[in-house]
Amino acid sequence: MRRPLLIVIALLFVAVAGPLWVGVSGAVSLDGDWRTASRESVGIAPDPAAVREPVVQVYAARAWSWRGLFAVHTWIATKRRDAARWTVHEVLGWRARQGLPVVVSRADLPDRRWYDARPELVAERRGDGVEALIEAIEVAVARYPHEARYGLWPGPNSNTFVAWVTRAVPALAVDLPVTAIGKDYFAGGGVVATAPSGSGVQFSLGGLFGLLAAPVEGLEINVLGLVFGLDLSPPALKLPGLGRLRLGPHGGQDGAAPMP
Repeated sequence: MRRPLLIVIALLFVAVAGPLWVGVSGAVSLDGDWRTASRESVGIAPDPAAVREPVVQVYAARAWSWRGLFAVHTWIATKRRDAARWTVHEVLGWRARQGLPVVVSRADLPDRRWYDARPELVAERRGDGVEALIEAIEVAVARYPHEARYGLWPGPNSNTFVAWVTRAVPALAVDLPVTAIGKDYFAGGGVVATAPSGSGVQFSLGGLFGLLAAPVEGLEINVLGLVFGLDLSPPALKLPGLGRLRLGPHGGQDGAAPMP
């Protein structure tokens, strides 16, 4: 009886300590003004004028204000062969409040800051076969079933949208951060689906409780949208708020919340 209780206490401690640590790190601005926050490029994405080949990139950045203590905002950027501009596909929740479709696909900077927060490149695909991936991405974007609906928690939100697209295009093999709260909300309904990487299997009850096992993501447990996990290759812990903590001689933290 004591061991299960200790496990529950330990999980609750990590669930609280992770977001607190993010706040201490300074990775999230709690008193900024979104109207003056930076939306500049950070120089990760290749210049379309210099790179002819097709490219797909998936990004994540800490959400605005207190939400960033727990979660990131994700989006997908595509550039067709010889295209002069990038196209960014994402969900913007504020549009729902104005009666507008939440899904936006438009020419934009792929690696711009998300209201001051520096983006992290989650996945990238280039070269042969990527043009076909971009076509599949565009089809999945057009078929997203919640174009007029947005829910901050547990979903459907911006991370639900990106997970919908990556599930539909398994060749992307995207390992979305555990801090992408909403990725475990199944936009297509049901309780069993492939993982967001398009591999393995996932069980989820409305994005609130679930289990995931996949070659790309490893093992994950979802409790009220907060995800605990273990990645086997390379070895890493996945923790609420903090994200992915690499184990071994090259240990450290992946994600948009640097250690203080």
